[in-house]
Amino acid sequence: MNDGTSTSVDMAGSTEVFGAEQTQRDAGQLVPSAGRGLEAQNLHAWFNKHHALADVSLHFPENTVTGLIGPSGCGKSTFLRLLNRMHEFIPEAAMAGSVLFNGQDIYSPSVSPTDIRLKIGMVFQKANPFPSMSIEENVLAGLKLAKIKTDNKSELVEDCLTRSGLWKEVKDRLKSSAGSLSGGQQQRLCIARALAVKPEVLLMDEPCSALDPGSTLRVEETIVQLSETMTIVIVTHNMQQASRVSDYCAFFLSDGGPGQLIEADLTSNIFTAPQDSRTADYVQGRFG
Repeated sequence: MNDGTSTSVDMAGSTEVFGAEQTQRDAGQLVPSAGRGLEAQNLHAWFNKHHALADVSLHFPENTVTGLIGPSGCGKSTFLRLLNRMHEFIPEAAMAGSVLFNGQDIYSPSVSPTDIRLKIGMVFQKANPFPSMSIEENVLAGLKLAKIKTDNKSELVEDCLTRSGLWKEVKDRLKSSAGSLSGGQQQRLCIARALAVKPEVLLMDEPCSALDPGSTLRVEETIVQLSETMTIVIVTHNMQQASRVSDYCAFFLSDGGPGQLIEADLTSNIFTAPQDSRTADYVQGRFG
């Protein structure tokens, strides 16, 4: 059993130990190319003097979905924000450690935070489309802000809305206000907006927490489809959702101190054969 000390996990390596295990796809495809992908190394986070996250190391294989699970207040969302430098937007926030993206530390002084956030996109818990803009304008908003030119805007809008699972529902009203969409549609519009700048990684912070079951299902279908071409990291409190959409799960916990990574593995192992009793207690609903 894990003693609760800091944990370093290369989840791609688990496919070597559990080579016979299958997730939603062939386990052999979960091993990333050398020097590619996203990796956190010994991350710490503070809010003023509050130590929120301690010594977390985690590797995210390319073209997979990793679910971050654990009780509220254990640092999952903080960890997510560290992965694309959103954490530094918060007043008096600080961090230590490294985040490697395709072999380069994103916190290096030579790296542009804006460029990183284009490559490592973010979808937030609450859908945040621009209500004064049309559906089409929302999809293209990120390109406009980043001053990225595209040759065929109509084609890009259709592609992004198709990939986010929204095209068939809105193709005849692209000029309508984004505010006219339902909550689930707005969340998928936000996903489409994130896709327009062609990120390699998509971070999602409880994207279905405010959605009805039908809308949740459609977002989950979108997540699985998108993971065929990009890496996705999703924070979720829904254990059923984690088991449905993720290839890997990472369990975070706080004992009153900073949040820590307790265990990370193939999702099938986390839910059926966890190595730490605290993980078993959490996924089986005995606390949290």
